[in-house]
Amino acid sequence: MSKPKKAVAGPSGDASVQVVQGKSLGKRILQSWQLYLLLLIPVIITVIYKYIPMYGIQIAFRDYKPSKGFFGSKWVGFEWFERFFTAPTFKRMIVNTVKLSLYGLLWSFPVPIILSLAINQLRFKRFKRVVQTVLYAPHFISIMVVCGMLRIFLSPYGGLINLLLGGKHIDFMTEASAFRTIYIASGIWQDAGWGTIIYLATLSAVDPGLYEAAKIDGASMMQRIRHIDIPELVPMIVLQLIMSAGGIMSVGFEKVFLLQTDLNKAASDVIAVYVYQQGIVDHAYSYSTAIGLFNTVINIVLLVIVNKIAKKAADVSFV
Repeated sequence: MSKPKKAVAGPSGDASVQVVQGKSLGKRILQSWQLYLLLLIPVIITVIYKYIPMYGIQIAFRDYKPSKGFFGSKWVGFEWFERFFTAPTFKRMIVNTVKLSLYGLLWSFPVPIILSLAINQLRFKRFKRVVQTVLYAPHFISIMVVCGMLRIFLSPYGGLINLLLGGKHIDFMTEASAFRTIYIASGIWQDAGWGTIIYLATLSAVDPGLYEAAKIDGASMMQRIRHIDIPELVPMIVLQLIMSAGGIMSVGFEKVFLLQTDLNKAASDVIAVYVYQQGIVDHAYSYSTAIGLFNTVINIVLLVIVNKIAKKAADVSFV
């Protein structure tokens, strides 16, 4: 006697949405083959562009010569890693990379949250859309254009910042002490508005009845934000923080490279630029791959650590 099939109502509670148990995986795939076909496209793209290139990681352990190929090149083990760890600029690159990432995280991470909370309080829909558009716009400006704008604004002769300072002639682009401020401030201006999207989407799911009940109870705007909005955002904030922690060693290459000068290298000499110089300019493929692999491993370790801390502290994590 065959086992009866059990029909379970879907998440919406509608009995018409059913999951039939007891069918094999093959039958379930055939039943919804259109959905699996759509799923197959991103899976194939991910495998081609993310997993197959991992085959090239072995370059980091070989003295790679393009003419000899992967297996024809000599195996040298950890020679390139040792060379990087003993490089004269190793300590400076690590310190600069970590400082740029941590300072950027400290100053830029809270800004989208604050903006989201403020925008969510706007009741005039047209004005709200205008504000969002103005905040989103900088995200779509090319890094090349942004860096060009920064050089113009910070020019020692006729630059907007020097004019605001009373007509001084300070060349900020040659000041190592000013590089981090320029990099982080421009990043906040360009990406803070774009970062509000995910938080505003979270806030849009809040039951309006909660706000109405809070108003009836006499709660002020700040009290509604504190007791309704912020608790709703906490899980998303933690997830975003975990993702940000996983990229601490991955400072954006383009902006640093375009803003870097010989006089500000004390603060702008980071790992990403060094990898570009070694791999593309000097054709040291194995050496640059080893540095990139080291960077990736550190990011993975930090991601796992922060994920576990978040799991224990806020019961929010990816796994």
